[in-house]
Amino acid sequence: MRALIAAILFSFQPDSVVGTWVNIDDETGVEKSEIILYVEDGKLYGRIERLLLPEDQGKLCINCKGKEKDQPIEGLVIVKGLEQDGDSWTDGNILDPANGKLYDCTISLADINTLNVRGFLSFSFLGRTQVWKRKS
Repeated sequence: MRALIAAILFSFQPDSVVGTWVNIDDETGVEKSEIILYVEDGKLYGRIERLLLPEDQGKLCINCKGKEKDQPIEGLVIVKGLEQDGDSWTDGNILDPANGKLYDCTISLADINTLNVRGFLSFSFLGRTQVWKRKS
């Protein structure tokens, strides 16, 4: 019983990346979607829970490849297999459903309510960072 309580308390630590986040478009500043980050088998994953803009409702990942092709964007796992490295999560990928491209990814907390999500190709300096805000 104590182990179960400890596991539950650990999953709700405010300094954890686990939880629901709102991603903000780095070009427009508009809130676009809610993403649930979760740990499975020691790796970090993230699923789009809800698209926030009315014009995005019902969209499919038409530019994606493989099993994601033509799947609804809501429910799509976009953060895949990141491993914890100190205060960051690295060595995984993030899918951009807008263009179907898969990027290397690093995720780190800026503070307890702000997440920096960096997608890049091969070299971290060749990429862009989005800010995600913890959903209250």
